[in-house]
Amino acid sequence: MSDTTGALPRSSSPAPGSITDITNRMERLPFTKWQVKARVLIGTATFFDAFDALAIAQVLPVLTPLWGLNGAQTGLLISVGYLGQLVGALLFSWVAERRGRVFAMVGAIALFTALSIACALSWNFESLLVFRAFQGLGLGGQVPIAAVYISEITKAHGRGRFILLYELIFSVGVVAAGLVGFWVVPHLGWEFMFLVGALPLLIIPILLRWLPESPRWLSGVGRDHAADHAMTRIEQQVQKAYEAPLPPVEDHHPPTPRKESSWAELFRPPYLRRTLVVWAIWIGAYMVYYGISTWLPTLYRTVFKLPLEVSLQYGLISNVIGLGGATLCALTIDYFGRRWWFAVALAGSGIFLFLLALSGLDTPSDLMIFGSGAYFFATAAAIGIYLYTPELYPTRVRALGVGTATAWLRVASMIGPILIGAFIGYGLASVFAVFGGIAILVAVIVAVFALETKAKVLEDLSP
Repeated sequence: MSDTTGALPRSSSPAPGSITDITNRMERLPFTKWQVKARVLIGTATFFDAFDALAIAQVLPVLTPLWGLNGAQTGLLISVGYLGQLVGALLFSWVAERRGRVFAMVGAIALFTALSIACALSWNFESLLVFRAFQGLGLGGQVPIAAVYISEITKAHGRGRFILLYELIFSVGVVAAGLVGFWVVPHLGWEFMFLVGALPLLIIPILLRWLPESPRWLSGVGRDHAADHAMTRIEQQVQKAYEAPLPPVEDHHPPTPRKESSWAELFRPPYLRRTLVVWAIWIGAYMVYYGISTWLPTLYRTVFKLPLEVSLQYGLISNVIGLGGATLCALTIDYFGRRWWFAVALAGSGIFLFLLALSGLDTPSDLMIFGSGAYFFATAAAIGIYLYTPELYPTRVRALGVGTATAWLRVASMIGPILIGAFIGYGLASVFAVFGGIAILVAVIVAVFALETKAKVLEDLSP
């Protein structure tokens, strides 16, 4: 009898809603418009997460002279947001394991958009510093939980391309921040950058109504009936878009035991090695990524004394080049594999940073050419790591693993801008050389120790 309803035949199958049942049913689903719609909805929030995170880079060329900020204060305004994101990544990953992926994701969106409005109402350095710190809680929580959710509703074959085309929206958001900032900041004022960032408040009701909770998470916490219901809802939507009977369920996976989630599992075999390697990638990629992207417009303005519009335009060029690196990674990572891509991207970023340091930074063209080259490769690594990290952990600790890893992103993001701000008066070449050395070191670690996860089922990767 053909499977025409999208529901899993029960006669000789694992218990409905069990971990094995959900895995088998998820792996048989073709990619359809339903997954694309889910990706677009979540991606809209991710777009604005990136926009809000980088909005500070567009307003600082105005606020630095307006409020008389020195290099340390400018670096602090950049880095305090990442401090909030560090706490938010840990907080919302805990919420995602306890209350569900959708609940945590929507809560993070509501928080960072509300605080975006507060940032627009800032009246001095201190007020913006406080609002950016609290906004960071939501910014830090939304992206990793969204990556976890997308991973859990995606089958193994083609997962890299599918997820990274979603993650590419983050890089588009970065470019959009540059494009919008290029026109909005000089013409409407810096406050409007933050008001634009509050638009995701409008999509929260749609997310709550349209997205089912992750069946993998529901099954993992023992809510088998809810998992079965959520999976059936997904199957029905996929079949409606597929316009044909779904492929039969194939029982390739042995029964998977249900275990309690624990932070400690991240630091026990077989996950300890994975945890240390992926932390190194997060640190290496994002120290370069955010160090360059947040500071370039301000460096053009303060070091080379370029006009505001020219400074923003140069920064925008680098953002577009970075988007090219992210797109190339998304389209090819399923072919070349995760380990190869990370090793090449980090090494390429390091080489361009060394070239930037050796150039002497005598002209803004040196900064744009070599900085953009480093950003091209750093963006490829930065987008790919959101795919790779959820693949390394079982469902019971996936959000914890991703949240903890992204906390190191925030540490790196804070260190990068602060170092650049502190060394502006002493010569930037040494800072870029240090960043380049870190990127090369992490590339070697990846090449030697990283686990390849290409086209493997999540439950097979993590017992």
